[in-house]
Amino acid sequence: MSTGKLTLTTFLTLDGVMQAPGGANEDQSGNFQHGGWLVPYVDDVMFRIVGQRFGNADAFVLGRKTYQIFAAYWPRITDPADPVASALNRLPKYVASKTLQKTEWHNSSLIRGDLAEQVAELKRRYPREIQIHGSGDLAQTLIARDLVDEYHLWLYPVILGTGKRLFASGTVPAALTLAETTTTSTGVVVSIYRRAGKPTYGSFELDQA
Repeated sequence: MSTGKLTLTTFLTLDGVMQAPGGANEDQSGNFQHGGWLVPYVDDVMFRIVGQRFGNADAFVLGRKTYQIFAAYWPRITDPADPVASALNRLPKYVASKTLQKTEWHNSSLIRGDLAEQVAELKRRYPREIQIHGSGDLAQTLIARDLVDEYHLWLYPVILGTGKRLFASGTVPAALTLAETTTTSTGVVVSIYRRAGKPTYGSFELDQA
């Protein structure tokens, strides 16, 4: 029996910042003043790739902040031809939160119990992708537990210097394999990396006689 895979999609600056890509009010924690840095780089290639990726989803796992941002926006988009709205409004959404008491968005529920066990159960339940979008705190928890099967990373040609980073201090070392890469008309490099075990090491040092 085939199992699904957990994929993480994240928008990143060149210096690794993932905080508040889509708007000034998304996440101002830490006095972050650069919200909306992604928007000037939007093009048709981005929309095409995003549509294709959402078309591969069987379910979503979201952190509380991302869930609340999505739940306030996407139910208002009712065009059945919109691939993002169609997937998010229709498919199951599982929310990892210790503070949220209930979920009201259609087909959404809270994850109860051990996160790793619940993710493993989702992989058994769904044959294709269980997708994470944004959800920085959740993403770091899943990365630390080596639960992410594929990283879908969007690297934008901008440097911010401050903000939350996807691969923060304490990230578990891991090797990855590049499976696919595309460049948009605005210079965004979109890459898919797959897990490839632990890092291996070598040396360019000269042997000492």
